[in-house]
Amino acid sequence: MTKDLSKVALVTGGSRGLGRDMVLQLAKRGFDIIFTFNTNAEEAKKVVTEIVAIGKKAEALQLDVADSKSFDSFVNQVKATLKEGFGTDKLFALVNNAGVGTYASIADTSEEIFDSMVSIHLKAPYFITQKLLPIITDGGAIVNISSGLARFSYPNYAPYAIMKAAIESLSRYQAQEFGARKIRVNTIAPGAIATDFGGGAVRDNAELNAMIANTTALGRVGLPDDIGSVVAFLCSDDAKWVNAQRIEVAGGVHI
Repeated sequence: MTKDLSKVALVTGGSRGLGRDMVLQLAKRGFDIIFTFNTNAEEAKKVVTEIVAIGKKAEALQLDVADSKSFDSFVNQVKATLKEGFGTDKLFALVNNAGVGTYASIADTSEEIFDSMVSIHLKAPYFITQKLLPIITDGGAIVNISSGLARFSYPNYAPYAIMKAAIESLSRYQAQEFGARKIRVNTIAPGAIATDFGGGAVRDNAELNAMIANTTALGRVGLPDDIGSVVAFLCSDDAKWVNAQRIEVAGGVHI
């Protein structure tokens, strides 16, 4: 396994769940880490401590991805953090991970819910990437997080899933436009994962857990540590010829 020494990766939503495993796996690959959290500063501090214990540098920055007016200030924070904390002015990798779930039928989806999904899952990755692009090094990597729900359909997930379908299209356009700078852009699409996402339904609802396991070739639902290593691979030089791809990390569900 190659090491990506002295390279910095930025992960949005890195203090818990899948994001936490992403930053830990990136650190194990040799990346220094900047990650964002929304409200739980204490959990973010714990993750920083874990990364430092691996032997890498880490900084946690507060960011509400639903608030696009804060993005310019956030980018300035990233630039200052890179200079002061890491001795560089460049990011090597960006992982657009931060998000929340929602559960509503199309008939019952309010405009407020719809707009929040657009802001969090589509507008944020679009404009955070745009604003960070000048400081992503040529030859770097971007990973956008989609969902298995962009391929298969479960009732009451439309407001969330259609945003993830849009992210998959965005990734292809980014790969095309950023290719001149040799920046690779890929998408991973996790299946159902046992975390607190969406109220912890996959983790805590035994009936739902069993249903998903029974429709998955490998016979179980996903765990957070099934995902982070794939993200770390895509950010690394080991994936230097992987570009514009959607990789579903779901154990073979609904095949």
